[in-house]
Amino acid sequence: MRRRLTAIIVVLTTGIIFSGCASQQEIAFKSVEGKTHSAVTPVQQTAEWAVSWWKPRHEVVNKRLKEGNVDLLWIGDSITHGWENDGKEVWDTYYAPRNAVNMGFGGDRTQHVLWRLNHSNFENITPKLAIVMIGTNNSNNEDNTAEEIADGIITICRRLHTQFPKMKILLLAIFPRNPEPSAQREKNAKASLLASRITDCKTIHYMDINQKFLTDDGTLTKDIMPDFLHPNKTGYKIWAEAIESKVAELMGE
Repeated sequence: MRRRLTAIIVVLTTGIIFSGCASQQEIAFKSVEGKTHSAVTPVQQTAEWAVSWWKPRHEVVNKRLKEGNVDLLWIGDSITHGWENDGKEVWDTYYAPRNAVNMGFGGDRTQHVLWRLNHSNFENITPKLAIVMIGTNNSNNEDNTAEEIADGIITICRRLHTQFPKMKILLLAIFPRNPEPSAQREKNAKASLLASRITDCKTIHYMDINQKFLTDDGTLTKDIMPDFLHPNKTGYKIWAEAIESKVAELMGE
């Protein structure tokens, strides 16, 4: 009798937990409806330094998507873009065999990602997982508040979830930047925490691996991110190893 009662409690508790997660996600998704600030308004990248390559890169990525056989999407800014440079060796080990497509674009903010998602060839693919890490460029100066950055991140995940309802999403906290704790780092941490409300315990998952890049006192060293923003080869290896078990789980491996 006691075992049966215990089993019933476990089932009911689990149901409440999952229901709570789902409700939290629904509230988070609805919270961005009707908002019109810059972080949630899709636009092309028009920065002078990016015009010559941004649209051509988008076309190259779109061509790859149209070919199909895509199991993993990486979505982000220059930090994700860098898997093709300092992170290439690590990428070739962990992600090329998983039919991954790098949708990281240097300089992008949440609004640029939204534009790209709205103009991507998603018709012929059924990816298993998307890894999302975006928002640090929105945090420069007074461009966007933590709340606005979170809105942008939530809108991106909502867009992906609508496009691919069965696809898992792994949302990563915005990586630390600057050599020491700073107001900008705190803004990104707050935005990440606010955006993490969209986790539903099933489809959308959240990880904060930032401590992997920092010393015990919160210092970010040049040994991992030489410019205190972009990982080097060592940094990309730390990144891949930190999320590997979760990636394998979400991809059903």
